[in-house]
Amino acid sequence: MQYQEFLDHIYKKYSGNVKLELSRMTGLLADMGNPETSLKGFHVAGTNGKGSVCATLEALALQHELSTGLNTSPHLINYTERFRINGQELDFSLILDTFQRYEQLFEKWDASFFEITTAIAFAIFAAQKPDVAIIEVGLGGRLDATNLFTPDVSVITNIGLDHVKTLGGTLELIAVEKAGIIKKGIPLVLGELEPSPQGIIEGIALARKAPVYRYNQDWFAAISYDSQSGMSFDYRFGRYIYNGLQTNLIGEHQAVNLGTALTAFLLYAEKNHLALSECSIRKALQNINWQGRMQLLSTNPVVIADGAHNVHGITALKRSLDKIYPGRKLKFLLSILADKDYSEMILLICSLAEHIYIAQNQSDRAASVEAQMAEVKKQGIPCTACNSVAEALKLAVSQCTEADVLVAGGSLYTVGEVLQAWQNHA
Repeated sequence: MQYQEFLDHIYKKYSGNVKLELSRMTGLLADMGNPETSLKGFHVAGTNGKGSVCATLEALALQHELSTGLNTSPHLINYTERFRINGQELDFSLILDTFQRYEQLFEKWDASFFEITTAIAFAIFAAQKPDVAIIEVGLGGRLDATNLFTPDVSVITNIGLDHVKTLGGTLELIAVEKAGIIKKGIPLVLGELEPSPQGIIEGIALARKAPVYRYNQDWFAAISYDSQSGMSFDYRFGRYIYNGLQTNLIGEHQAVNLGTALTAFLLYAEKNHLALSECSIRKALQNINWQGRMQLLSTNPVVIADGAHNVHGITALKRSLDKIYPGRKLKFLLSILADKDYSEMILLICSLAEHIYIAQNQSDRAASVEAQMAEVKKQGIPCTACNSVAEALKLAVSQCTEADVLVAGGSLYTVGEVLQAWQNHA
């Protein structure tokens, strides 16, 4: 079975099986020999920033000579992106072999696409025996397929309104779902949260006797500067004080994401008696391997690919763009999913935009060009309809001057298509 044949097979056969409950995953993993029980490391939930935190944890571990297994979702271009060992994507043949070894069990348990992907990650990581497993929650937390993993440290990055039909329409309901990853006695690191959802999470953590480490209460991260070439911030957590930390990630929200990851890693190091190196920490933060999050593709003109895909994410993106390009009117390439609050997302983007190029990405959840154009026109911003994301990128870049800034995104699906088109025409 070749790569595309495999992908078509698992999407067609298993993608319709989504059901938020853990009995199928519990039975499936039991039949597989419970590979997740041999793993330790980090479990990361949250509305936004999960991937950045996971990639930062990977970089910190590798710089401290720990072997790593990283499982994230979704992928941008290739399915293999979801699985990394020691910072490198797995060879497709290993993923296929693992799938075929357990396919009868996947069928027996009527497993979903995500449950299969998570089970493959657990099985491969158990066989590879990395020192640290870094597992990103797919959706919510309480009933997510990854939640059968018990980490050394749990993380909740933030709480925003997303997937409201599944997780609930208030921050408080979503907080309960995210807090479902909290395990008895396992330390929990919190990023930047509003008081109400934070209070709910802290209450659940208290009931489970899980120590909580909170941003701006127990640990601190303050941005020093942010530019299109990188970002610097100061960090403090107890006896750990690191000033002028620099990173290759851009965007002021990344200071909190990186501080969240660093706090989790310091707790892991203390728990496992790991010798820490400030030099290694600084080097790790400058070499984070993470695509599609304010990723600078070009400087002439400036082209940025960003995966902000909900109001919370677009708000953070807007703050960063305001800081890096103050007073500038920017160009945007947008394709947003129909199940997002795209009217509010487009409203925020229009406050910065001088022109917007609209396309429909290849996801079956994508909002139509017409629906997105209607929202842009309400704000009186010039816009251009395009037949595809690739076409929109080509047209937008051709119409940019050296002084222009083009931001491409609206969805991780869109970013994947942007990166693919950029690679094809580089």
